[in-house]
Amino acid sequence: MTAADLTDIITDNITSLPLNPPRIPEPVGTERRSYRTIWISDVHLGTKGCNAELLIDFLDHTDSETMYLVGDIIDGWRLKKKFYWPAAHNDIVWRILKRAHRGTRIVYIPGNHDEMFRQFTGLNFGGIEIRRAAFHDTADGRRLMVLHGDEFDAVMLSHRWLAFVGDHAYHLMMKCNIAVNTVRRWLGKPYWSLSKAAKHKVKNAVEFIGKYEEVVARAAGERGVDGVVCGHIHTAEFRMFEHHGKPVEYWNDGDWVEGCNALVEHHDGRMEILHWPEEMKRRERADAPMDTPADTPERVAA
Repeated sequence: MTAADLTDIITDNITSLPLNPPRIPEPVGTERRSYRTIWISDVHLGTKGCNAELLIDFLDHTDSETMYLVGDIIDGWRLKKKFYWPAAHNDIVWRILKRAHRGTRIVYIPGNHDEMFRQFTGLNFGGIEIRRAAFHDTADGRRLMVLHGDEFDAVMLSHRWLAFVGDHAYHLMMKCNIAVNTVRRWLGKPYWSLSKAAKHKVKNAVEFIGKYEEVVARAAGERGVDGVVCGHIHTAEFRMFEHHGKPVEYWNDGDWVEGCNALVEHHDGRMEILHWPEEMKRRERADAPMDTPADTPERVAA
């Protein structure tokens, strides 16, 4: 399947979405957290590794004035090899289009896995702005550069074939991740990321992530902005760097394959990384009925 064929299939599928109700209906009357801005990336629709149900839950319980889709929303690399597009993936796209229809500004910055959409840079598709990169001004006056981040990946830039080999190995790990979490669900245990745990234990991976963060932050400093928001490496993080004596913020919004994270800006400009499985557990605890103490039997008079 060529990139052009894949693009046609996906765009035709998305175009028909407003005419078809989602498989999982959007809940009515659900309390939503209100944010000024939401950033998500690395959803990898079109793969079995995508945690679609968790992302649907996130979309059903949050709202924002602006939402940035920071690349790798759709995994064209995997779809070209084998087309996989379950109803839950349509439900995600439907919800994003619905947000645009309700007035949320949606900015889509394609990454390396959905690079076939970079040819549409500058266009508006179903209420979604497609950009190569963007600049975001926070409520408290900071200016942030927003991009996917593959531009700074030395493997992507110099050895594209090696990136595809790495993608294949990563795909195999995701299959293991699915199997592990299927068993954990049977045991009543929460979601846990095998690949995320491995990434933090492998010295080379830790060193690569640290170097990547430095390179991206330096590029932001050279552009004269206060910080950068990116995705790409599936590692949600906030770090402070300095460039010629000026502080530079580095934000990574994570992914919806391993960590299931989002980056949000509150209405006062404060920013926060959300780990959605933890947020769901907090919500479930808050919604759980309070235990009532057992009735104390009356004391029998002696």
